[in-house]
Amino acid sequence: MAEGRRRRLLRANTPGVSRIIMTESSSQSFRVAVVGGGLSGLSAAHRLIEKSQESGKTFDLTLFEATPRTGGMIATKRIGDYLVELGADSFITNKPAGVALCRRLGMENELIPTIGQWRKSLVLKDGKPVQVPEGFMLITPAKVWPILKSPIFSWGGKLRMGLERLLPAKKAAVDEDESLASFVRRRFGQQLLDRLVQPLVGGIYTSDPEKLSLRATLPRFLDQEQQFGSLIKASRSQAKQQSKAENSASGARYGLFTAPKNGIQSILDCLREKVETSATIRSDCLIQSITKNDNGWSVTIVGGETELFDAVILALPTHRAAELLEGVSPELAEDLSSIEYASSAIVVSGHNLDDITHPLDAFGLVIPEIEKRDIIAVSFSSRKFPGRAPAGKVILRTFVGGAMHPEMMELSDDALKQMVRNELTAMLGVTGEPDFAEVIRYQNAMPQYHVGHLDRVASIESRVAGLLGLELAGNAYRGVGIPDSIASGEAAAERVLK
Repeated sequence: MAEGRRRRLLRANTPGVSRIIMTESSSQSFRVAVVGGGLSGLSAAHRLIEKSQESGKTFDLTLFEATPRTGGMIATKRIGDYLVELGADSFITNKPAGVALCRRLGMENELIPTIGQWRKSLVLKDGKPVQVPEGFMLITPAKVWPILKSPIFSWGGKLRMGLERLLPAKKAAVDEDESLASFVRRRFGQQLLDRLVQPLVGGIYTSDPEKLSLRATLPRFLDQEQQFGSLIKASRSQAKQQSKAENSASGARYGLFTAPKNGIQSILDCLREKVETSATIRSDCLIQSITKNDNGWSVTIVGGETELFDAVILALPTHRAAELLEGVSPELAEDLSSIEYASSAIVVSGHNLDDITHPLDAFGLVIPEIEKRDIIAVSFSSRKFPGRAPAGKVILRTFVGGAMHPEMMELSDDALKQMVRNELTAMLGVTGEPDFAEVIRYQNAMPQYHVGHLDRVASIESRVAGLLGLELAGNAYRGVGIPDSIASGEAAAERVLK
């Protein structure tokens, strides 16, 4: 139906009567529906528009968003003189999709680096913040002396970590998977897992390390084991190629992170403006069903009309995509439903630095599960990037819930705020009334990359390949970060065009 006369199905509702009205209009365009107005959906729509402009071909594009606003889990808000991120506050640059999109949007010059002075992480040990050893990156203790000096580990734990250099590599099949916990326990011992890796890596994915797939999240460590025989040997080899600043950081490679000076939402705002010039955006528009027929894909809106499209991109959480596709392919719906999700919340607050005993000389604090506290981590948001908080102030973003603490999501907003205040007082010496405090909830929104995740994704992709005109995009498949979500949406658009 890319050429010739196009049929549009409109569902009209009168009291006691529901009928379908057929209308026709002349069109040479290829009709595409993007369902989901988050980062992946907007990226897919934008890529289709770019390709249309490059090729001179016409696309009739409609983006459907169930909520009143596009942007999904990303939002930036001005609260007085604070610039507050309610979702992600940065993205990594060694995955190219994020920077490449900003470049094409004409906003590459707006990207700013993290503040070098505070490129460290803290971890809670016996209720007190302790610096993550210099050079430690997510899993690997790359430097000996900082580990030996660190009060985080016992001497037995330090000795066990040092033995990693002598352990043979596991004989593994190509692309064999393993949980984060199993891998770290096998290579470095239980203490490193409990005290550092679980809070650092598990916190990124809000996941249980006993279930988290290493192949789907941090495959480089499995590959390093096979290539070098030891992760310590691999890290030392790579350290020779990195800058001194990167080697002195701790926790994550913070020098690789960036954000627009006006917040992450500025990327979404620019994307929306670009998409609106060539497509229709229908916000507050919930999709009731999607069906496949000989003429393409019928998309029915709750309480509204049915429209016919040549292709549909579902940029939705997999459980929502499964609901819409149950009648199209029960097998695909079952595969999509097999990807589990967790819920989490962020309590973001603004404080006077004079009301905080701790110097906050880092980017944030992670809390090991072994400490038995009620929060996952605290990000010192305004320590990461300039222009986020007024002079003498700081923004704290406290993370709650996730796969390890689902019971926290049952608390009311007021109860969450009070619990967080108690924890911040105990850990960082936060006193006084905050300038503001807000709770942002992400209900059933965090995909869990459990062991075998890539096999599940391969099965999903195989089934989708048999449904001409259907594509999937989002953070549930091959990466949860901002560049991953952008790349997923753009790849779906490219496949539609083929």
